Order: sequence, then structure tokens, then C-alpha cells
Amino acid sequence: MNHDDLKDWSKRAADWAHDYHMTLRDRPVRAPLVPGAVAAQLPPHPPEAAEPMEAIWADFERIVPGAMTHWQHPRFFAYFPANAAPASMLAEQVVNAIAAQAMLWQTSPAATEMEEVMVRWLAEALGLPGGFRGTIHDSASTATLAAVLTMRERALDWAGLRGGLAGQPRLRIYASDQTHSSIDKAVRVAGIGQENLVKIPTDSRHAMKPGALLGAIRADRAAGFLPAGVVICAGGTSIGAFDCPGDVLAIAKAEGLYTHVDAAWAGSAMICPEFRALWQGVEGADSIVFNPHKWLGAQFDCSVQFLADPVPQVRTLGLRPSYLETLEADEVTNFNEWTLPLGRRFRALKLWFLLRAHGLEGLRARIRNHVAWARDLAAEIARRPGVEIVTEPSLSLFTFALRDGDRATAALLERINADGRVYLTQTMHRGRFVIRVQVGQFDCTRDDVMCVLEVLDQMLAA
Repeated sequence: MNHDDLKDWSKRAADWAHDYHMTLRDRPVRAPLVPGAVAAQLPPHPPEAAEPMEAIWADFERIVPGAMTHWQHPRFFAYFPANAAPASMLAEQVVNAIAAQAMLWQTSPAATEMEEVMVRWLAEALGLPGGFRGTIHDSASTATLAAVLTMRERALDWAGLRGGLAGQPRLRIYASDQTHSSIDKAVRVAGIGQENLVKIPTDSRHAMKPGALLGAIRADRAAGFLPAGVVICAGGTSIGAFDCPGDVLAIAKAEGLYTHVDAAWAGSAMICPEFRALWQGVEGADSIVFNPHKWLGAQFDCSVQFLADPVPQVRTLGLRPSYLETLEADEVTNFNEWTLPLGRRFRALKLWFLLRAHGLEGLRARIRNHVAWARDLAAEIARRPGVEIVTEPSLSLFTFALRDGDRATAALLERINADGRVYLTQTMHRGRFVIRVQVGQFDCTRDDVMCVLEVLDQMLAA
């Protein structure tokens, strides 16, 4: 294939993409396949000779679409969304064509400077103070690992970078039992160790107990451990739990600990001022992460980390001479120093396209609709005999279960997903198997959301 061929096939791919999105409601949300079915259709060995693009495209259409879980399906209510607004998809096409390596300012000036501006735009949109700077990672897991590594090195006065962790005090990181598993992975990868992630109990609202946090920190100091940081949950993956950032941050600051707020899903909702009470006090955090690729419409991958002061993270992750460790106001930004990979994609362009194509008001309207529709759906489900709302809506996420127990609830979920019209997932809450409903797909309507009720009623009547 040459660039003339690419021109023709790109048009054909664009037509296919349009048809794909226009027919998603006619497809089952989740592929009805068994493991190995796709691999069995692929040759066991790579081709020695070039094959015609017609044959390649025909095989793509035959094998791939029917074997995918359709994340852009309007009735995808599982996990969290991985939205891709059309404006974002268009920007990604351009980024793919440019194919830049945005590791340094000089290798991609537009990518670097647009990233700086988009972070400022989003900080303003979320109501954060003007002093926050930040960067765009691939996912919240990477941002959280960057924050945990910064916690580690700040607590050790950056001795771990030079001499490793051998002989150093045992570090401790604190988080609630509602935080995402990426926190657990971060402490493992950072060399801190799973046993040194202290899970703080939560109250009846599923928020970290500040008194229990303070007690754990003081007990660890007395035992000779070195407290290093606190991860604050703002919209947990399981049931949408929120810590009270202001209360937790007051303790962390008094104890000299670095703080990171995980708002990967719920952060997008903070473009709506009426939801900001859920993370009141967040402006005091050292690090905040949210994923525009979840609820805001930016195509994956696009995870924004805000930093009150980038110096500790750059000092941890950057490789630069000591005389450049302080970031001067007029210094050129090289974002590879702010994150783990040296190589970086031009992620800011899709945010620029997205925010301009929809405006904050257009995006707010979508999020407000999703929250309202989720509440309407939960209210209707609560009226069904034998069904219980286990956790009330947190923004657009709630859980329900059958009163008959876990086995009956699990069997119900399997029947719902096998039907194909909607896709839901499960979680364990307080030892109980529950079904999650999360409304957030970019193009869903109220009718799509209420389809959950239609399917549920049919499955209960069967």
C-alpha cells in the first residue's frame, strides 16, 4: 500500500465507520463467542508474500466486527464508558497521519504547547485553581503510578532513585477500601509492596474515616514505618464511592504526606458546578487524575493528571542534570520528564477538537442527562418485586440485586447479557454479589437507558 492507496482506502474506512455506528443498536452489545473462536480463523503463520488489500479488508469485515464487545454501543452500561465522540475520532485520524513522537518540545512543539493549554482549559472547566499544571498520560493507572513513585521519593528525599529501597524504612501508602486496583498495582510496581498499602475503613457513606487514617499514620510512625502518601477516592469503580477530600487532605498535610486524588471516572462530572460538592476541598491536593476518555468523549487513551507543583514528579521521573531540577517559568516543557514513557502521542489534539465541537455546555448537558436517567432507572427498578437497590446512584452509577441471594443475582446477570440488548457487569459490595449499572455512553438516549428495565422485566418474568 502506498499513499495513493491509503487515500482511497481511508475513504472506504470512513464509510464503514459511519455505517458501523449507525447500526450499533442492531448489534448485540457483547460478542456471543467462546475463547479461541477468533484465533481459529487466523492463519497459523505469517504470509511470505504481499496480499491484496481487498482480501485483507474482506477478512476484517468477516472476522472482527462480529467478535467485538461494542464499547460505543448506546446500551453499553458495563464497567465505565470508553467514549469516542466523532470530533475526537477525527482528531485521532489526523494524529495518526502526522505520526509524531511528542517526547520533547523540539520534536513536537504544537503537541507540547497544546497539551499545556488543554490542561489549563480542563482545570478551569473542573473549577480547579489556576495554579495547577499537568500532563496527559495514557491511562489513570500510569498517572497513579507516577504519583505513588513521587510519594516514595519525596518521603525518602529522593534516595531511592540513587540507591534503591534496600536499607530504607518501610514506606506506607494509605487509601480506602473503595479505591481502584490500580492503586494496589502501583504500590507493587513501585517496590513499596502490597502489605504496605494500608486500607483505611470507610463509614456508612463509603468514605474513608479521617480518624482511622490519622490513627493508622501515628501507629505506623510508632512502629518505625515511614508514611509517604494518601490516595483519595473520588468516584470509586465498584459503587462510585467518594471520600471527603477536605477532611482527608487536612490530616495528610498536617502529617506532611503527599496526596493523590483518583477521580478517573467521576472527574468529568465536575464540569457541572452542582456536582463539585462531592469532591469539596480537592484544590488542596498535590495530584489529581481524571480520564476524559471515560465520560467526556475523548477517544482512548487520554488521562489528565493535574499537579499543584510539578517539581517533585519531574524530579522523580525526569532524567536531567541537577542544575535544571527547578522548573523555571520560561523553561521549555519536555513532557517525557513528567511521566514514565519516553515516547508520547499527540493526545491534546482530540481534546482541542472535542471541547470546541461541543463546548462545555454541550458536554454538561450530556452528563446531566446521564445522571438524571440513571436515577430514573434506579427508581423504576426499586419498584420491581424481589429486586433491591443495594447502593443508590452515585452520579450515574448504582447497583441492584435480587433478594433471593447471590446465585440468583448472578444467574440474572448472565441472562441479561446473553440477551444482547444491554450489557451490565457485576461487583462485590460488602460481601454481596450485585449488578452494576453505569450510564455514560456518549450517544445513549433515555430510551436506551430504559431498555435495561425492559430486559430486566422480561428476564424476571421468564
